[in-house]
Amino acid sequence: MPLVPSYIASLKPYVAGRSAEEVKRAYGIDRVIKLASNENPLGASPLAVEAMRRAMDGLNLYPTGGLKLRERLAEQFELQTANVIAGSGSEGIMSNIIRTFLCDEDEVLTTESAFIGFQVLAKGRGVQYRTVPYGGWAYDLPALAAAITDRTKIVYLANPNNPTGTIFTRAEFDAFYQHVPERVLIILDEAYFEYAKDNPRYPDSMHYRYDNVITLRTFSKAYGLAGARIGYGFAHADLIANLLKVKLPFEPGVVAEAAGMGALLDKEFLHRTLEVNARGMRTISEGLRSLGVECVRSDANFVMTVWENEAEAQRVTEELLREGVIVRPLGAFGIPNGVRISTGTESQNLEFLDALEKVMAPAKV
Repeated sequence: MPLVPSYIASLKPYVAGRSAEEVKRAYGIDRVIKLASNENPLGASPLAVEAMRRAMDGLNLYPTGGLKLRERLAEQFELQTANVIAGSGSEGIMSNIIRTFLCDEDEVLTTESAFIGFQVLAKGRGVQYRTVPYGGWAYDLPALAAAITDRTKIVYLANPNNPTGTIFTRAEFDAFYQHVPERVLIILDEAYFEYAKDNPRYPDSMHYRYDNVITLRTFSKAYGLAGARIGYGFAHADLIANLLKVKLPFEPGVVAEAAGMGALLDKEFLHRTLEVNARGMRTISEGLRSLGVECVRSDANFVMTVWENEAEAQRVTEELLREGVIVRPLGAFGIPNGVRISTGTESQNLEFLDALEKVMAPAKV
């Protein structure tokens, strides 16, 4: 009898991006900037941090499963608490969706090279995992609709998409939904919602409160709470009720829940984050194009670059590390010639472009 099922034995675990301290030790350098993990360069929401400090006084008490945060979110989005779930980041809820709704004979459908966290979770369930190719580095929704079978239980859509940064539009989603059977659950992963929400072409899922759609959002990105692990989801009360049967009873913790509640009040920090990101996206995108680097138009807080081949992507990534700049190679996602760059502060963005120009110089000789 094997120790683990074959689909677990063959699975590659998620590997986080390298830390600044690790790179300093490895390359013997004193200064490192990390533009690899789509983190907020401004730090965490001050109101969230203050709420976390206050919550520390109650660490001897068990959490209530995120009930207060669920109630706050329900009030803000004009829902019932029964339509809201909170968890350890959006990935925590994603994991519960897979555990709750997938039977052995079901299958999952998504794009190729989807968010790697979802890949690991879905493949770890041992069901059929099917994909269709990108269309211009974006979800090909007509192809996905055509690929739905009688066994399809979950369709995963990230909008904006990680790692490409692309979105699908209102019109595209409306056309896609017409071909989705009611029995099929759609996960709309909106981890980067705040960065795209002002785009008039963006289909905010809260305008699509369909019975078979589960929205996932997070405080990790725009609110700078990646280390707190707090996210939330919206869905029909029947879906949420079943998810609550499966989730860990005391998830999220009291400090993480307090962080989410504080962040929701921090409009000033969110506004500043979006301003800094918009400037950073312009600086990085224009700088990449001026260097002749192919990059994909993004509605998130990162830009995906496309290189001639995997070897060149690896060379650029390695040479940038030697220059003290951490970026994210995308081989693990399934895009071996791709490299993702997160936005930083203005000085970090310019430092990255200076380093990249130096790295590319030998290739031009």
